[in-house]
Amino acid sequence: MSDVMFGLLAETFLHPGSGQSDGAIDLKVAREAVTGYPYIPGSAVKGALRAAMCDGDSDSAKQVDAAFGHVDGAGSVLVSDARLLLLPVRSLTRAYFWLTCPLILERLRRDLERAGLKGGDASLPPVDRGKALTRITGRIFLEDRLFETDASKLPPAIAEVIGRLIADHGARGRLRDQLCIISDDDFRWFAENALPVQARNVLHSDTKASNNLWYEESLPPDTLLYMTLTARGSADETGRTTVAGFVEGQKFLQVGGNETVGQGWVRAGRYPQSAPEDVR
Repeated sequence: MSDVMFGLLAETFLHPGSGQSDGAIDLKVAREAVTGYPYIPGSAVKGALRAAMCDGDSDSAKQVDAAFGHVDGAGSVLVSDARLLLLPVRSLTRAYFWLTCPLILERLRRDLERAGLKGGDASLPPVDRGKALTRITGRIFLEDRLFETDASKLPPAIAEVIGRLIADHGARGRLRDQLCIISDDDFRWFAENALPVQARNVLHSDTKASNNLWYEESLPPDTLLYMTLTARGSADETGRTTVAGFVEGQKFLQVGGNETVGQGWVRAGRYPQSAPEDVR
């Protein structure tokens, strides 16, 4: 039986913290050490799922322990990292483009194959630096960087596969016009330098003077990530089925930090979410 894959579309800012500071930014998002791509660690996704499923009922608690594990044993469900798929980046041409790159699309293809899911070929040859595969013709600005566009090399199958991970019909309908594929090197620059940075402060209760000012990095709304649920080894698949059913029923999950200020909400959609014609 195949694994279960979910797309996670950010409805608010996300802060999957790394616990590390870097220069002027006190709290960076978690990033892969090699690529520099932001991601949500599997432990954080697993913790968020477990917290959401715990409702205080004793029978429910037993199901949660069986699925996610307890002090005396591992659970029956393996929860992957939430990998980055689409990164919103502002543009002078339109409100924003959804950026991705060949390496990320290759990973998606491999993850779909490993999960036993059919998705067609979601990969493509390398893209030259300074080039952008998108439906817009001519030139576009992404942040303050200029790119030459090429619509002829943008395979329609890419939007079809990615669209199956987007749970919201409106966002899915915009995908083809806003999808933009750039080189791996260019994408890394945006992943490292184009994320929102927000100032947070603690004020003295009486004088309102600043007690602690800090800056933290976040993933913007409409960021798309994906994760998989797998049954562990020869374990019964009931746990995975239960967790997957819960996520489908909830539709919205809270992951990462800053829950009390409204951050961390994602809309979860099980793959395949839509028919190909929805994104053409």
